[in-house]
Amino acid sequence: MNMNNAVNTYEIFKSLAIIIIFAKIFGIGARKLKAPQVVGEIIAGLIVGPSLLNIVQPTPFLSEMAEIGVVLLMFSAGLGTDLKELLKTGPVAFLIACGGVFVPLAGGCLLHMCIYGFNPIGDPGFITSLFIGVIMTATSVSITVETLKELGYLKGRVGTTILASAIIDDIIGIIVLTFVISMRTPDSHIGNVIWETLLFFVFSFIIGFISFKIFKKVDKRWPHTRRIPIAGLAYCFAFAYIAEKFFGIADITGAYFAGIILCSIKDSDYIAEKMDINSYMLFGPVFFASIGLKTDIADFSAEILWFSVAFVIVALLTKIIACGAIARLCHFSSLDSLKIGIGMMTRGEVALIVSQKGLSVGLLQPVYFTSVILLIIVSSIATPILLKFLFSKNQQI
Repeated sequence: MNMNNAVNTYEIFKSLAIIIIFAKIFGIGARKLKAPQVVGEIIAGLIVGPSLLNIVQPTPFLSEMAEIGVVLLMFSAGLGTDLKELLKTGPVAFLIACGGVFVPLAGGCLLHMCIYGFNPIGDPGFITSLFIGVIMTATSVSITVETLKELGYLKGRVGTTILASAIIDDIIGIIVLTFVISMRTPDSHIGNVIWETLLFFVFSFIIGFISFKIFKKVDKRWPHTRRIPIAGLAYCFAFAYIAEKFFGIADITGAYFAGIILCSIKDSDYIAEKMDINSYMLFGPVFFASIGLKTDIADFSAEILWFSVAFVIVALLTKIIACGAIARLCHFSSLDSLKIGIGMMTRGEVALIVSQKGLSVGLLQPVYFTSVILLIIVSSIATPILLKFLFSKNQQI
């Protein structure tokens, strides 16, 4: 028994070495091609996994490491939230974000039902359709930010609105994700789900306020010391556990809220920097490569191909139309409204995190990761091209 455990341990080391090397090589290659680095890491997992080379097998240990990775990613996303910027743009960003969540949610749900059949509310098929819509709600503006920075419009009215709307978009999207995942339990009722979600918000507000004050005092007494990120990491894991264990809320939601609670302390950037080291070196590559490992291209068919194409088209158009239309109603010009819609259509890490969560709870089949990866690639390539073209119109006017 002990010998078997030892062999398994050595196999784990081999798997980690292969994943890290391939993920970084393909990640750098993707970045050279102006695509998100995570796309390269996913492709690396696909290549070394059972679908192609078959030199790394998905294991429970790798799945657990991937779960840690996704929790750290969401914690970092929360730490990166700018609450002042959020409050500054206020109602306009909130309205754009609501449109950017609920229109793609409806579009994705209808797309899946049109192809695979309509099911009554509460039916597992309906919940799966709803989850496809949830994947479409995610917004990742890292590509948009880099483009706006390069063009010199990041701090302008359009850039600020896109950033604030994306932050609120992710918060609403995570809440919707929590709600949909809670519906998967056969004995769950909508009333109970809403009640548990409200209780979690109350808990987060009260405990968050108290813990924020404590962290603020500790940060003031021992600024920029290693105990701050260590305490922050423990706080992240504790919130993730409490959310899942006591409220039935997804652990990534708890991690995200933990980051938001700590985002305003003085050393929040220092905590984020230390978290990024862990994510960049180990947990991030394992998480994104694990998506490739679990993506099953053996079951890929013409039906999945057509679904993937439709999935990408619906995901992009619903964001552009919803966010652009609401921006127009909020007195942005037609050109600026289109810029906001285009800027909000990029997908990235959050879409993958949502998809991974759906796989882990049985709401998504591995073959559909192909659709999500295709969406990320297309949106990441199209967004900077379209934004540069639209902003060039300003110079011509």
